[in-house]
Amino acid sequence: MKQLLLIVNPISGTKKIAKRLSEIVSVFNRADYDTHVYITAERGDATRKVRECGKDMDLIVCCGGDGTLNETITGIIEADLSVPLGYIPAGSTNDFSNTLKLDSDPIKAAGRIINGSPTNVDVGRFGSRYFTYIASFGAFTKASYATSQNAKNALGHLAYVLGGIQELSGITKKHARLELDDAVLEDDYIFGAVCNSTSVGGILTLAPSIVDLADGKFEVLLVRSPKDVSELSECIIALTNQTYECRMLTLRSASKIRITLEELSWSLDGERADGGKCIEIENLHNRIQFVL
Repeated sequence: MKQLLLIVNPISGTKKIAKRLSEIVSVFNRADYDTHVYITAERGDATRKVRECGKDMDLIVCCGGDGTLNETITGIIEADLSVPLGYIPAGSTNDFSNTLKLDSDPIKAAGRIINGSPTNVDVGRFGSRYFTYIASFGAFTKASYATSQNAKNALGHLAYVLGGIQELSGITKKHARLELDDAVLEDDYIFGAVCNSTSVGGILTLAPSIVDLADGKFEVLLVRSPKDVSELSECIIALTNQTYECRMLTLRSASKIRITLEELSWSLDGERADGGKCIEIENLHNRIQFVL
């Protein structure tokens, strides 16, 4: 019988996933999988469990939010596994699953995993850590990891939006130098993101036509500090229309990015990460086999 490790974060989203766990397991059992369920209790649990027993599995399935998915993928990379990964989104925002257009119903999502096939997807290395779809700094970044779990459960995506609005009054510019594959950028920025997703930081979006999850490159979006109100207005219109052609915005693609800036907190897939004065980000091309 095939072996399946099911990682479950019981407090993700509205906590309703626990009520449907038996149904999810039944879907996998009927597909001839011996399902090993692991319920996470603290940060890092998913990574540790995947490292411990992932090598004995034919399939690993993560049931939780973006943070739980990040931990699961980290475990796969740290254990140097090539086991296919399925994802049942159960978080408040589920940025990455929206990009993949995964089913929000957990039972349907489980069924699609059973009937799906592995597809190679890029992930990122941020210093010694990894991220699935985004590493960001500056405005709105704090909202992704500072919003309480209770607020996320009660308000869902709105909690991130409200958190972002609260940050507006405290936005400060950060001077940064970015060395990309074929260019060097340097300016004062209020936001920066290295991403592989149509949803950027839970609030901004990129057009699906420019995001390829398996091209070996990240999209690098930078928002320069506005010089006046007209520039800020132009930027808001560009982001809303997904045109990106304005004086405040820079959008590039790169496989490796070296960023020099003051030490500050970053967000990796919605979780806080410390950033040093010099950070190296690398695209790990086709590193994860995602079952889609």
